[in-house]
Amino acid sequence: MSRFRVLAANPRLALGALLTLLLAAAAVVGSGADFTASSANPANTFAAGTLTISNSKEGAAVLSASGLKPGNSANGTVDIENTGDLSGVFTLSRTAPVDSDGANPLSAKLNLTVVDCGTFASGTPVCGDGNDVTVYNGGTIAQMGTVGHTVNSLGTYAGSDKHRYQFTVQLDNTAGNAYQGDTSSVEFDWAAA
Repeated sequence: MSRFRVLAANPRLALGALLTLLLAAAAVVGSGADFTASSANPANTFAAGTLTISNSKEGAAVLSASGLKPGNSANGTVDIENTGDLSGVFTLSRTAPVDSDGANPLSAKLNLTVVDCGTFASGTPVCGDGNDVTVYNGGTIAQMGTVGHTVNSLGTYAGSDKHRYQFTVQLDNTAGNAYQGDTSSVEFDWAAA
């Protein structure tokens, strides 16, 4: 209460105090203007890459052999390409063989060898030129994919990498009369991840 008495007794002091309060209120209200700035990075675009396989014999057999006798062989080639733009690890597997004789499955007497004849990076690869890399030589078609007879990874293909593979099948010398006229078929599958 003593402050109000002092202010009331001194009108100049009261006016100064009121003016100070008004200036402070104006400063608070008037200081709403801040510096601002902004920046933008528009049109950021994203696209997923692709990993696709081209098979020169898509939907067809790599090799077919008829009239085989023990010790005879046949071969065929296929070109596999990464037609995508991402690198991928390529693998080869097979489906279960279909044999005409369940008691004497021909697939158990068909020795299989698969070699990578090379890439097309410096021309068309030639199978059997001494630069081949064996990817499967572990036994028969029936054994392929079982423990101890797996196909190793075919390696990493960069986008546009293309390899030629040669498949050779040989009817084992131990195939006796029980295998005459038998047939076997299998599907080879290529995958990339």
